Amino acid sequence: MTDTPHFPLSAVVGADALKLALCLTAIDPKIGGVLIEGPRGMAKSTLARGLADLLASGQFVTLPLGATEERLVGTLDLDAALGEGRVQFSPGVLAKADGGVLYVDEVNLLPDHLVDLLLDVAASGTNLIERDGISHRHSARFVLIGTMNPEEGELRPQLLDRFGLNVALSGHTAPLERGQIIRRRLDFDSDPQGFCAQWEAQQQQLRERCQHARVALASIPLDDQALAQITERCFAAGVDGLRADLVWLRAARAHAAWRGGEAISEDDIDAVAEFALRHRRRDTPLSASSQNPAPDASAAQPPNPGEGQGQWGEMPAQALPTGARREVPSWPKKP
Repeated sequence: MTDTPHFPLSAVVGADALKLALCLTAIDPKIGGVLIEGPRGMAKSTLARGLADLLASGQFVTLPLGATEERLVGTLDLDAALGEGRVQFSPGVLAKADGGVLYVDEVNLLPDHLVDLLLDVAASGTNLIERDGISHRHSARFVLIGTMNPEEGELRPQLLDRFGLNVALSGHTAPLERGQIIRRRLDFDSDPQGFCAQWEAQQQQLRERCQHARVALASIPLDDQALAQITERCFAAGVDGLRADLVWLRAARAHAAWRGGEAISEDDIDAVAEFALRHRRRDTPLSASSQNPAPDASAAQPPNPGEGQGQWGEMPAQALPTGARREVPSWPKKP
């Protein structure tokens, strides 16, 4: 536990869809991170910080809105290179985030060229700095979490598409859930160390589950049968390009690892469908009714108003497409 504890992800009320998306991209950072849409005051940074505690390094780095390109990628000292024959590199935000979470609040307000650069590095896991024939390369493997309020401006479609997963939050929260959210926040603010100690067993369960899933990931094949289902549904959704297919397949495999499976199942594919398609889908429905029969109405209601679809100051997350099936993780209850 760090000197300045973060609100534990396991203590977040509801927000199961968002927590699942965060954990999946932690299991496989090649998914490409999570873009969270929603109004202000939704505790998006709280959830992102909680995710950092589930990673080995626990590193959480924020990219400020006013950052320059040098602040992001780092700088090279040309005088040292030319005069002393050595490359002297001053690390930027990307280097500091290696192994942890890189959080970009209001990513839609960043200059497009910085967003593009950021997404390139997130996809490759490597940052290359070149200047006047001198270069330096370093590892930059992190879980990218971006947030945006669509009312303050949209991301260009080309950049939007490059975020792996997308979850939309709503600020309308039921009174019971609002009370739980506020009570836990007050408890945390009054005694952060004590609150985190109270939830440490649940946090450890989440850490171990993510770690086991990361280890198991490579043994789960990206099989042709799962790929065929996904490509058909991407075509039916009318998405442009092929990134949705790849992200969806990777996310389905991460979900299989998350639930302890040995292969990608149809349930895994359904579980992550909306995450992969929401920001890429055109006007065409996700899939035909023959592929996804109408769900049982009773199944659409959360079993517990305080623990089902809500949030921690935020949102019911975006609903899954009609008929989609998802195994919602059993998030720890209050001790």
